[in-house]
Amino acid sequence: MPPADTDPRLLRAFLAVADELHFTRAAARLFVAQQALSRDIRRLERELGAELFVRTTRQVALTPDGERLLPYARRVLDAHAELVGAFSGAAARPLLVDLNSDGATAARVLGRARELVPECELMARFESGLTWAAAEILAGRLDASFGRAAGLAPAVRAGLSTHPVRYEPMALMLPLSHPLAERETVALAELSGETVYAGAGNERTREWTDLAASLFAEWGIVMAPPVPLAVGVAEFQRVMEKGGHPVLAVVDFPPLPGTVLRPLVDPVPLSPVS
Repeated sequence: MPPADTDPRLLRAFLAVADELHFTRAAARLFVAQQALSRDIRRLERELGAELFVRTTRQVALTPDGERLLPYARRVLDAHAELVGAFSGAAARPLLVDLNSDGATAARVLGRARELVPECELMARFESGLTWAAAEILAGRLDASFGRAAGLAPAVRAGLSTHPVRYEPMALMLPLSHPLAERETVALAELSGETVYAGAGNERTREWTDLAASLFAEWGIVMAPPVPLAVGVAEFQRVMEKGGHPVLAVVDFPPLPGTVLRPLVDPVPLSPVS
């Protein structure tokens, strides 16, 4: 009489041999030694009291009992996979993705990811800066974010998996009253002596401020002093209006009322996004 409980591992061994009809290939498929695979097949045959394969030096073939077991084994393993999936915490938990701001490269990547894996719940967060997000990822409170990974501390970067996404052309957000607001583009040389805000003092966006500092030093641009940390579009707009300085951004940055976004040129500075 067959046992009440059959180890799924034995059924997986049986299916691999049944599919390949070759013990060496089946063992490679399961990443086990051929001797271990043969031992599992013999154990399953003993438990079921039936010979499942006819083996010769030239070929392996299913016996009538093997043919009879095949559909049952597939159904049992399919059900086992469904059971594991239903109680898998990783699959059930939404993945949290920080976008920094809406409407830019990160939002497009997230939109495409949702199309490709509709069964996975990807939840957007709109915080500020990869420096903050990287710490949240390492702490297990966030799953993914976007930004200039090279600007992170080496020890932090070593703990993350990073992949290049895009080099984003940089731009300048200007108040409508600013003299450069009438231009279609703004040459970097025209900003010499200009004070531009680039997140100075915001510890969440340190990787962005470091990039801006390199650019500003090259072209004689003055870094605007720190301002209070603004959370949300309305607060950011209010703080920027109060300071009155142009803001360093990228060409896809969402527009704000009362401002224009002008690409930087001659040359075009690029922000690497990972």
